[in-house]
Amino acid sequence: MSLGQQLAPHLPFLRRYARALTGSQSHGDSYVKATLEAIVAAPEQFPREVDPRLGLYRTFQAIWASVNLGDGAGEEQAGEPEAIARARLARITPLSRQALLLTAMEGFSPEDAAYLIDGSADDVEALVDEALAEIESQTRANVLIIEDEPIIAMDLETIVRDLGHDVNGVAVTRDEAVAQALAQRPGLVLADIQLADDSSGIDAVKDILSEFSVPVIFITAFPERLLTGERPEPTFLITKPFQRSTVKAAIAQALFFDQATVPAH
Repeated sequence: MSLGQQLAPHLPFLRRYARALTGSQSHGDSYVKATLEAIVAAPEQFPREVDPRLGLYRTFQAIWASVNLGDGAGEEQAGEPEAIARARLARITPLSRQALLLTAMEGFSPEDAAYLIDGSADDVEALVDEALAEIESQTRANVLIIEDEPIIAMDLETIVRDLGHDVNGVAVTRDEAVAQALAQRPGLVLADIQLADDSSGIDAVKDILSEFSVPVIFITAFPERLLTGERPEPTFLITKPFQRSTVKAAIAQALFFDQATVPAH
């Protein structure tokens, strides 16, 4: 089996990680593209001592570390340099959150995550603890849950409240979701893909986003169907059945980018 065939099944999930890491579909995809270009340019340098998924993420992490602030090149021409620099620094996912995403969202063990970030398993555990402490101090949000399965909706509501956020409501159809969102604008939306009346959570979110901007996390049993490289795609995506830690990490990361805005002049 060729290297490309070995890596193909893992690309949708690398896209998910890249988008959660950057808070942007376009930026995340650009890092994944750069990763693949690096592998094609020098296949002999691809890590062969580990399984292909680890090697793929390791190459991505090296690209991320080397580029870091590069996405914002030239932005200083558009506004006050100091304010823009602060905003860009605020939007860079720190190592602690990388460790959290790698373990809670991507499911890597502390040992594998340590390999990916050039640390030790103890380092990873300390970084995850640091990220969780940061989450505790995060600004609270009102959350709209769009989910037609009562048990899952109750579980999501518990997770949201445990993080200190409020739940605006739970909607089970597209129309209900849009009505609730317009009645009381949420600060975050958690949306299932398939809803009770065969309507789409994706369509509900599109309707909401046409009225105002809000971070969205999609929940689905088939993430690979939404991570095909075609547009539009979700920036934040978690897989059913989910772990509570995965939902917490996704919520924290979505709000991290939503709150990292350019300071007012």
